Amino acid sequence: MRTRFIAAGAALLVLLMSVVATTQTAQAATGLHVSGTKVLEANGNQFIMRGTSHAHTWYPSQTSSFANIKSLSANTVRVVLSGGRWTANSASDVANVISLCKQNRLICVLENHDTTGYGEQSGAYTLDQAVDYWVGLKSVLTGQENYVVINIGNEPYGNNNPSAWTSATKSAISRMRAAGFQHLLMVDAPNWGQDWQFVMRDNAASVFDSDPQKNTVFSIHMYGVFDTAAEVTGYLQAFQTAGLPLVIGEFGNMHSDGDPDEDTIMSQAQSRGVGYLGWSWSGNGGGVEYLDQVTNFNVNQLTSWGQRLFNGANGVKPTAKEATIYSGQPPVSPSASPSASPSPSASPSASPSASPSPSPSPSPSGGAKGCSATYKVANQWGGGFQGEVTVKAGSSAVSGWTVTWTYDNGQTITQAWNATVTSSGSSITAKNVSYNGGLGAGASTSFGFLGSWNGTNAVPAVSCTAS
Repeated sequence: MRTRFIAAGAALLVLLMSVVATTQTAQAATGLHVSGTKVLEANGNQFIMRGTSHAHTWYPSQTSSFANIKSLSANTVRVVLSGGRWTANSASDVANVISLCKQNRLICVLENHDTTGYGEQSGAYTLDQAVDYWVGLKSVLTGQENYVVINIGNEPYGNNNPSAWTSATKSAISRMRAAGFQHLLMVDAPNWGQDWQFVMRDNAASVFDSDPQKNTVFSIHMYGVFDTAAEVTGYLQAFQTAGLPLVIGEFGNMHSDGDPDEDTIMSQAQSRGVGYLGWSWSGNGGGVEYLDQVTNFNVNQLTSWGQRLFNGANGVKPTAKEATIYSGQPPVSPSASPSASPSPSASPSASPSASPSPSPSPSPSGGAKGCSATYKVANQWGGGFQGEVTVKAGSSAVSGWTVTWTYDNGQTITQAWNATVTSSGSSITAKNVSYNGGLGAGASTSFGFLGSWNGTNAVPAVSCTAS
């Protein structure tokens, strides 16, 4: 009898374990979900995010942006929301956002921007407050698991006490699950999203394991910290080696904290099957207007960054595949864009330069005790290009610098950052700005610019004068 009871008990245990496993699988497969390093749809098809972010909370009237983003072949849009740090987006407004995503056959990544730079930026919300916002929206989010990813909080820690990110993120995930959310959750890294101290990278496994549904994807924001191919590939490889899902939740082709290597970001994302979302559609302010992908929300006025992201090598148009949940549904035609609203008060955050500047192509000039300058074409496309000049002090410190060059092929400069650039015919003069003129002996800084060219875009000889 005892043997029979043991056998029966063992059989019952196996049955219970099977039921639990089946239940867990069913839960994990509710809508979009992760499996290893991949994001899958409910039917098991892999879904690789390709798209951009739209600053809806500051531009709620720009609803045509959803159709226009789709018209450039995006399969995902990341939508900026606020629970009160800015004008709060109500449940009815968020329901309309989801409807716009679905009408335009886009996967909707909804993100709470209130947490941006917590601990370093005044007014930033905690992740716990972000969860409160999501719980208040639960009625319009439930049932949308096939279409919606919840990005709990944008860049939830600055550079002050980023180690607190781990416990705060675990707590936020736990609260979301306890509230009944079945959605794929996305969590941003600390250090303004760039994780230059590797807090997210080194604690991702324990954070993932804390999710009872094992349905969390990690999001890295790649700006100036990721200015070399080695840094981009190293970070992506770390997550693939760990078998954990990662997306590039934001990135740009330039930034005030350095020059991101967008070519490697996009090519590596494509070769590894990693999703990416550029920042951002239009309406940037605070000195990062160069990150606009279209001018004044007009889909017919792509900027150089927009051209690169949507139409360039490994860009959205040549690589995006629409979510299969929309199979059989007719596409929605894009509508005309209204004029732009005023610039928002918040834009992509700045992060410290946590890694060395990339090695430029040689052609320096200038004395050892003064300064030298090196010019390179960082990116080029039909009719336009992005240039970068690195300025390096010689054996003595300098308090200011001026770089000059002359174009031989008719190139013109249309926009510059980290330097005051003027032109007289084909002659260009670039002077330091207030924050990057002083360089210690052997130290360097860089500035960048956008330009136009026709026929030939040869690298000119440059000279540097120190003061």
